[in-house]
Parts: sequence; C-alpha cells; structure tokens
Amino acid sequence: MPKLPTNMIRRKGRPGFWFRGMLGGKLRQLSLGTDYQEAKRRLSSLKTEGPPKTEQSVSEAAEKWLRIDVPTRRNEGGRRDTRARTERYLISFLGHCRLNGLTADRIQQYRIELDQQHLAPQSVAHALSDLRRLLNWCVECGYVTRSPFPRRLLPKIQERPPDRVTDDEAERLKCLPEPYGFVCRLGMGTGLRWSELCHAQAADVERGLLVVHHQTKSRKVRRVPLAPELLAEVRGRVGRLVPFSATSRGSFAKAVRGLTGMKGFHPHQMRHTFACQWLERGGSLAALQQILGHASIVTTQRYARLTDEAVQREAERIWQHPIGVRA
Repeated sequence: MPKLPTNMIRRKGRPGFWFRGMLGGKLRQLSLGTDYQEAKRRLSSLKTEGPPKTEQSVSEAAEKWLRIDVPTRRNEGGRRDTRARTERYLISFLGHCRLNGLTADRIQQYRIELDQQHLAPQSVAHALSDLRRLLNWCVECGYVTRSPFPRRLLPKIQERPPDRVTDDEAERLKCLPEPYGFVCRLGMGTGLRWSELCHAQAADVERGLLVVHHQTKSRKVRRVPLAPELLAEVRGRVGRLVPFSATSRGSFAKAVRGLTGMKGFHPHQMRHTFACQWLERGGSLAALQQILGHASIVTTQRYARLTDEAVQREAERIWQHPIGVRA
C-alpha cells in the first residue's frame, strides 16, 4: 500500500479509509469507504467541495443503520429490541425529517414526545441512545458532518436494587419437580443468563468449570465454577442441560409461578440471586465480575447492595459483642 495522501488515515479496529481534517472550522473524521481508489476520489471531493449533502430522511438512514451497523455491535436479542424501538419510536416521530436538517431543538422535542408516551425512564434512555448511536454512525459514514444530539439529554435512572428472590423462595425453586428444579438449581448456581442456560451443554464442563461460549452478551468465552453438588448433577447428564429454548422464557416463568405461587418470578431473577448470594457469602467483587461476564465492574457493583435480611443479621452479630467486651 503506497503512502496515504494528506488527510487520509486508517483507524484501528475500523475497516477502510478515513478523512481526518478541518471541515467547517472543526476537526472531523469521515469514512471514505474500503476501496482505495474510491477513497482518493472522495477525499479530493471533500477538499474541494466540502462534505457531501444528503437529502435522505431519518427513516432511510435508520434502515441502513439497522442493516449495516447494528448487526456488528449487538447480539440477536439486542438487534431485535433495537429494531422494535426504532420502528415504534424513532421512525414514528422523526422518520419524516431530513437527516441533515435535524436540530438539537427537534431532538429535545423528541425527548418530550417520548415522555408523553408514559414510558419508563429506562425505556426513554434506550430510545434516545439508539438515536445518538445512529447519528454518530451517520457522522462516521459522512452523511452529516456533526451529530446534533444535545448533551445531558438522557434521563437520570433511579438506582434499583437487584431483583432477586429471597433465600426461602430460592429453596422452594430448587425443590421443584424436574425439569424445573434442575434448571433453577443451575441458574442460581451459575448466574447464567437465560439464553446462556438454554445453550449450555454437558460437554462444556471442564475441570469443574462450565465453559460459557454460546450466546454470551459480550461474545467472550468465560468459565464459571460449579459447586460440588451441582457439578455431580451436571456430570450425570448428556447433551443440552436445559430442555427449553431461548424463546421459551415466558412459558418457563409461567410454569414456575404456577408451581410455586411466586407471582413476580422471571428467569433473570436467578442471575440476580446468584450474584447477591455470592457477595453475601464473602465472594469478591472482581471474581463475580468475571463469572457474570460484565465488561465493567461498575455494573457488578450494583449487587454489592445487601438485602435487609443480610443487614439485620450483621447488626445482630455486632450487637452481641458491644464495644469493650471480648467475643
């Protein structure tokens, strides 16, 4: 490859060629495509004519984004949820707008329109984050020179405690008839997500560790330790460990609620329960982050909030040994 022309660069982790230079008084980085000759032509056009003007609508740009960018960044469930949100909110409210005519004021109005739908703050944040990512992608592709997305627009999300089951409820779940009891024991003994549970195989157990490499959210392989009792159960099985599909989450939850009378049960509570019990029993936060597969320990720290029962037990232990009295 010959020496790249002035203002043409390669970006680490990004395919193709990019323009990097001043446009409109600001430093910009715009995609020039993957073909070298075409990239040189676009570079020359940028230097003489400025950034290309696009007449496409937000709806047209969103469809390209869903088809090209989203599949490379989100798993199957994330792609499905993103498309549903984009079609229901973004295209409905902003789809008719011209992409290069979108302003910060109009995006702020979009935030107000979302609030008027009586959505949960988390849902509003997801919808706005989709728009922010779409606009950033449009900048990278050269459709617009800058993103008009305002700063500090996303709603502040109230911290919520982990949605876990109580210790008594956990024991009831473990004692359910098969196959529900084993699935609950496996879920609360590993902290796997529902899709990970449904793809786990008996052959994935190596040296007492369950190797999780199917349908992981981070797309990274991780190894989860198994307690001796659970390890013995798993070793006695062949093939898939969970006789349910990834799409049967709702029917599984409904069956468990019918068997236990737990009205609010859903499978993800098993993951929350595992994480909370791990920390309550003295497990480290760093180890829990690795087991759960979190990219940031900040995500894991939400489980460090103890339950009222755990705080009460700790208080009773301290009260039994007043200051100045030896244990």
